[in-house]
Amino acid sequence: MHPISLPRFNALAAWCRFGPTMWILDEVAWFESADGQLLGVIVRDRTDGDFLGIYLAQDRVRRFRQISQTDAFFDTAEAAAAALVAGAPALLTRLEAERGQGDEGPAPVNFFRLEVARERLHPSFATLLDKEGFSPARAIVEAMMRWYEDVDGNFIEQFQTGAFDARLLELYTYAMLVENSFLLTREHEAPDFLARDILGTIAVEVTSVNPTQDSQGNLQPPPEITTEDERLAYLKHYIAIKFAAALKKKLRKAYWDLPHVAGKPLVFVIQDFHAPAAMTFARGGLINYLYAYEHNAHHDADGRLVVVATKLEEHRWRDRRAASGFFDLPGAEHVSAVIFNSGATLPKFNRIGYVAGFGSRRVRMIRHGTVWNPDPDAAEPIPFAVRVDDPDYAESWTEGLDVFHNPRAAIPLNPEHFPAAVHHYLQADGNISSVQAGDLVQPLASWTQIFISEDVEAP
Repeated sequence: MHPISLPRFNALAAWCRFGPTMWILDEVAWFESADGQLLGVIVRDRTDGDFLGIYLAQDRVRRFRQISQTDAFFDTAEAAAAALVAGAPALLTRLEAERGQGDEGPAPVNFFRLEVARERLHPSFATLLDKEGFSPARAIVEAMMRWYEDVDGNFIEQFQTGAFDARLLELYTYAMLVENSFLLTREHEAPDFLARDILGTIAVEVTSVNPTQDSQGNLQPPPEITTEDERLAYLKHYIAIKFAAALKKKLRKAYWDLPHVAGKPLVFVIQDFHAPAAMTFARGGLINYLYAYEHNAHHDADGRLVVVATKLEEHRWRDRRAASGFFDLPGAEHVSAVIFNSGATLPKFNRIGYVAGFGSRRVRMIRHGTVWNPDPDAAEPIPFAVRVDDPDYAESWTEGLDVFHNPRAAIPLNPEHFPAAVHHYLQADGNISSVQAGDLVQPLASWTQIFISEDVEAP
């Protein structure tokens, strides 16, 4: 067995972790056999400091799960790793007998087996299916689909056609929750997830902002913008109205009345797909709508940044109206927080898949974007550009996660459920206090260039 990176191990086996257990264990090293049939992980028990090696192999439906462990605990990680590597050859000889778990059930759903005619495929699904440039994303989705439960029975058809973006957001949410050490259950049709960690259980419902449709169901393009005033109104009002429609629709479901949700924090995860790249500029409109404040900044005579919050009563765009303040709506006190990530899109799957070693090695990606400026007097974010194939590049599912807390929440969300996210709180003066752990750099928005290198032999 040879050492591998945590991103590769996560892409293959994160889905089998028992979430709350990870609060008492530290993973310190990861391994893979040359043929990819066996994985290994060295864990440290936080209680007594001992180290143990654990073996994982694919069960009968190709999901990596624990099958064995080293015969003893060790005082050092190096000793545990040596025992893990030494025991692997014998285990590989009997792997076929060892890997069966007895509870596999039916074969997992295959997201890429076509259920509709090719002419009906969503353009993004067709890209994911056929393009070499998105082969890393395709491979990581294939690993995830062995664990994903199709509760509604229509996931594949929707994933391949008109609801591709919404279904991809569900997969993103699944990966993000697993990364944050939640144990997920999907035995109920709604909401989408019940997620339990050592702090308790939260209910999670996923929704999306989609393109406008006419009365016949035909998709309409976003409004044409011709002036700077229209552009500003579009960002502040039109986008807010789109968010209002999606969030109010979910609010009317009254998930908190369901027996399995009652008494638990309820979280809505949302993404904006109403226009190409909408998620890269929609964040401000979401904040305006959630808290019913608009924020304008200027520098005073001493160069200090001054942010002025102005109360919003409603959002207006041409003949459309929506009252501002989602968290002020009747019933919204049952929603503990709204979660948004500008990067919860197909390129994130592609980047994380590439870092994990999946897909064609001819793929090259350059990620451009902006990050939060830590200077308290800065009014503009910091631009960045990085190569995803740089050995030092790293990215998590949680990176870029914004958690907007409801100031009126009947059951507040404990921010420790998502320790690496940026948490936002409304202050008495209408301004927003944003808190993030440590010195993490959180992108505000990004976009990724993808190209194929001719210097590497085609797969």
